[in-house]
Amino acid sequence: MVQSQAEDVDSYLAEVPEERREALTRLRELCRGELQGFTEVMAYGMPAYERDGIGEIAFASQKQYISFYLLRSDVREAFAERLAGQDMGKGCLRFRKPEKIDFRLLRDLLRATVAGAGKVC
Repeated sequence: MVQSQAEDVDSYLAEVPEERREALTRLRELCRGELQGFTEVMAYGMPAYERDGIGEIAFASQKQYISFYLLRSDVREAFAERLAGQDMGKGCLRFRKPEKIDFRLLRDLLRATVAGAGKVC
């Protein structure tokens, strides 16, 4: 997907490929449920979650995969062992197939993000 021009997350989800929409909707619901005190916004063409105006979490439907952006280096370091087997970029987890998304891991990452403030990469 080319960078979205959607103005809100509902519009973003409406334009993603149908085979990814259910997984991305579930991911959004997980973020909204766990990220208390965060604001849902569109940033850089993707859904993002900010605390005090600083983005800490985001996700996107890319051409080859679904990306989950974990922008807190302290959380990534704390979960290094669990993240070791994942397809990771500098600040994102990549899931090539929606059915391969590890929602338990993502929930734990979200909870660790909420637990305290840390440095955003």
